[in-house]
Amino acid sequence: MAEVFYPQGDGSRDKKPAKKSRTKVDAEQEKSAAMDGAWNQNVGTLVAREQLRSVIERIERLEEEKKVIADDIRDVFAEAKANGFDVKVLREVLKLRKMDLAERQELDATRDLYLQALGMLPEFEPAQAETAGDTA
Repeated sequence: MAEVFYPQGDGSRDKKPAKKSRTKVDAEQEKSAAMDGAWNQNVGTLVAREQLRSVIERIERLEEEKKVIADDIRDVFAEAKANGFDVKVLREVLKLRKMDLAERQELDATRDLYLQALGMLPEFEPAQAETAGDTA
């Protein structure tokens, strides 16, 4: 594209691009390209809308299933309570069963340390001292 200089009122010149002449074929090609772009955009929007609807419906179904399962678990706890089990202890046992052995041992050791520091665990003497006192 050629550059054309336009004189300014202050004596300087400003560069402005020269206009390109458009033919009828160029205009039709631009219009066709614009229509193709619009069609592709509409198809993309339609696909995105369907994907979004699918995701939302799947989440809604899973939420319904989760509610049914939660109700079933609540019923099992109610049954256990009716049979004389302590539900609070059952929940703790379930939580402990999810842990691996090392994690559970670390939790027990830390809990015992805290309870001992608070004076909530009895102080035990070493086993050797008890047996030595019996023989004397």
